[in-house]
Amino acid sequence: MVRNDLRNIAIVAHVDHGKTTLVDEMLKQSGVFRENQAVADRVMDSGDLERERGITILAKNTSVYYKDVKINVVDTPGHADFGGEVERVLKMVNGVLLLVDAAEGPMPQTRFVLQKALSLGHKVIVVINKIDRPDARIDEVVDEVLDLLISLDANDDQLNSPVLFCSGRDGTASLSPDGPMENLVPLFETILSHIDPPQGDPDGPLQMLVSSIDYNDYVGRTCTGRIERGTIRKNQDIVVTHYHQNHPDYRAKAVNLFQIEGLKRTPIEEARAGDIICLSGIADITIGDTICDVEVPEALSFVKISEPTVEMTFSVNNGPFAGREGKFVTSRHLRERLYRELLKDVSLRVQDTDTTESFRVSGRGEMHLSILIETMRREGYEFMVGAPKVLTHEENGVLMEPVERFVCDVPADYVGAVMEKLGARRGELVHMAPQGDRMRIEYLIPSRGLFGYRNEFLTDTRGEGIMSSVFDSFQPYRGEIPTRPTGSLVAFETGEAVTYGLYNAQERGVLFIGPGTQVYEGMVVGQSPKGEDINVNVCKKKHVTNMRASGSDEALRLTPPRHMSLEMCIEFITEDELIEVTPKNLRIRKRILNNQLRAKQKFGGK
Repeated sequence: MVRNDLRNIAIVAHVDHGKTTLVDEMLKQSGVFRENQAVADRVMDSGDLERERGITILAKNTSVYYKDVKINVVDTPGHADFGGEVERVLKMVNGVLLLVDAAEGPMPQTRFVLQKALSLGHKVIVVINKIDRPDARIDEVVDEVLDLLISLDANDDQLNSPVLFCSGRDGTASLSPDGPMENLVPLFETILSHIDPPQGDPDGPLQMLVSSIDYNDYVGRTCTGRIERGTIRKNQDIVVTHYHQNHPDYRAKAVNLFQIEGLKRTPIEEARAGDIICLSGIADITIGDTICDVEVPEALSFVKISEPTVEMTFSVNNGPFAGREGKFVTSRHLRERLYRELLKDVSLRVQDTDTTESFRVSGRGEMHLSILIETMRREGYEFMVGAPKVLTHEENGVLMEPVERFVCDVPADYVGAVMEKLGARRGELVHMAPQGDRMRIEYLIPSRGLFGYRNEFLTDTRGEGIMSSVFDSFQPYRGEIPTRPTGSLVAFETGEAVTYGLYNAQERGVLFIGPGTQVYEGMVVGQSPKGEDINVNVCKKKHVTNMRASGSDEALRLTPPRHMSLEMCIEFITEDELIEVTPKNLRIRKRILNNQLRAKQKFGGK
């Protein structure tokens, strides 16, 4: 049976190409909001971190109505680090809107998500967005998208995808770049005519694949998924099963059913094949489970989520200031929180280590893990994290490491500096082409070669460069990569940093702290331009005598300290350093705090 009253689509694109802004306009023009209702920009980015950073982290569902047809829309993240979100929600939909920026063209994440959609056989609608940009290259970008479809082995249907031209910010769309731009009606019409309606037997035995999990302390777990077959009713008895046989089946009850109407979850009594619904009341349900009829427990296969590539160690804070600022500080709290995150993040892995004090956490990239760290920090957790490491494995006796496809747009004057740095980091040039007065460079580079590179890249391009990367494949290990060329300024003693001590220390390098900051022995207070660590006494006070000399009391001028964000800290630290994360502060410290013990270890214990 075909559900002509329904369409299920996902919006996929590279970061900052305008997915969430387009969804805003679709909601407005379909009448979800009142005429005079005050609506925030990027209304789908509901998390605090999403709003602050201007990125989508979690895939979210919404729905709009057009000509009595309900269109379920899934807004997906654009960052490669949250690719696990995109991979699993593609199982819920029948087609995708591929959004491409009219100036930037297809970028690494565009390729990644499009490949996943094509492999599932989804129909594609290509939307060239931001055509009102002054630097738009509309015709060239359309050709680039076609080249991308061909290189990804798209079938004939997918190669003949309709192309629309949009301005998501203005809420207008047209079938030609010069056509009339009034509203999004051409986009809605194309969705109805090109995307297949969902099919399924509403009278058959129930089958629903769980694609995402939401968790809160009041309701417990709420799962979201599409009903593939049959009908589900409130309080119906069901069986939860899994594609892999090592998960035992168990019976449960569908306590509450919700359908997504606009931005709200509306309670419903029943839903049938093709509907995307939310269901609560099942305590142990996880992503990839299948909800079935009691009589016919048939599991659906779940998309294989790509493996993590980067690992960090999370451990209990054991520094001198431990327990002063955090609400949750013990290993039990830390373990419980990390394992709770696994319930809703399928691309994360958590492993216990030999000690109960630390855990190995693996994710898709530095940003994936830094978002988890920042979220936990805001919830009141206090802990330490080590430097990121790439996950390697052996194939036929050859050591393999993750390699990323790195793309950057840089002004022509800075191409030499960028290529020199990427070459030193074992990068391999794949493609290079001019784009107006800029150059687009594409490299295959080991993931570890990009650790700590972002700041260097911004410095080399005077802040004008744009860079992004996405995991490409595992390739043979490419040899040693030079580590951080600079050293650290390390506090010599515990106390409060004073102006006099900082004034003397700033001659040795760049400081991270200002006067009045509490420091302890072994804490990193700055960056040294030399390749070695230097101990500095920032707590040193001026020796006071009863003699006065002209000019001795002039004010000491301090250079403003460099404020280190979490991402900057992760990029900065080396193997022998840790980041102390608390709700109020981020501190970088040495693993061995005692200066003498550290010196002994450095020189082989002599």
